[in-house]
Amino acid sequence: MAVDRVVDSGDRLGECPIWDERMGALWWVDIHGASLKRYDGALKVFPMPEAPGSIALRKAGGMIVALASGIFTLGTETPELLVRPAGHAAGLRFNDGRCDRAGRFWVGTLREPDFQGEGKLYRIERDGSAKVFRTGVQVPNSIAFSPDGRTMYFADSPRHKIWAFDYAPDDGTLSKERVFATPHPGFPDGSCVDAEGCLWNAEWGAARVVRYTPAGKVDRVVEVPAKNPSCCCFGGARLDTLYITTAEGAGLFALQPGVTGLAESRFG
Repeated sequence: MAVDRVVDSGDRLGECPIWDERMGALWWVDIHGASLKRYDGALKVFPMPEAPGSIALRKAGGMIVALASGIFTLGTETPELLVRPAGHAAGLRFNDGRCDRAGRFWVGTLREPDFQGEGKLYRIERDGSAKVFRTGVQVPNSIAFSPDGRTMYFADSPRHKIWAFDYAPDDGTLSKERVFATPHPGFPDGSCVDAEGCLWNAEWGAARVVRYTPAGKVDRVVEVPAKNPSCCCFGGARLDTLYITTAEGAGLFALQPGVTGLAESRFG
């Protein structure tokens, strides 16, 4: 299966690709490059005032961006603070995040460079309120939701585990935590879910993306010509292209996996 470089984006740490079907464009962040990027045949770079860990599209237009110090709304002007959770300690930054099917934003925090397990997993409501659902997190990743919105996935990368939870779309609560997969030799980084309910996980350090069935079985392994793939998403007019972000200047990659994805859930 051919994996091609789409653009030499020069990302120091590319993450959180999302397809904007309204614009026909791919967005992602370069965390250590402190920038937001868009590709629609040409690459556009938007400098950020802090390291952006993740983004989500908004129903009302524009997006939200999880900068190091809090969650901000972003339109055509400078970022405006939506919420800085009371428990967000100095020295931590936000990392991986994604909206559930009802428009809430889930996002985790970490401490660089030692990753000492001080991070938290938050649920950000549409009114900007925040609630903690997990503490002691080292590197939060792999936040994703099943097509029906009733299963949530989450990984703490250094633990080599992806967990699955029963998810209640009505109130955004979690139950029945279980180990979904134990990626090796790499670390589970960012994920997305396709229209068949399979989870695609970028395996940091292992130069590959792995597709898991809803039962947690390895269905397919795609080798990536970059040591550190960081996240993936489906995009294109038919949502049939899998885009893969990477680190250390490797660029943005893509392939045609023969399955389609789902439109990105929007915040609000």
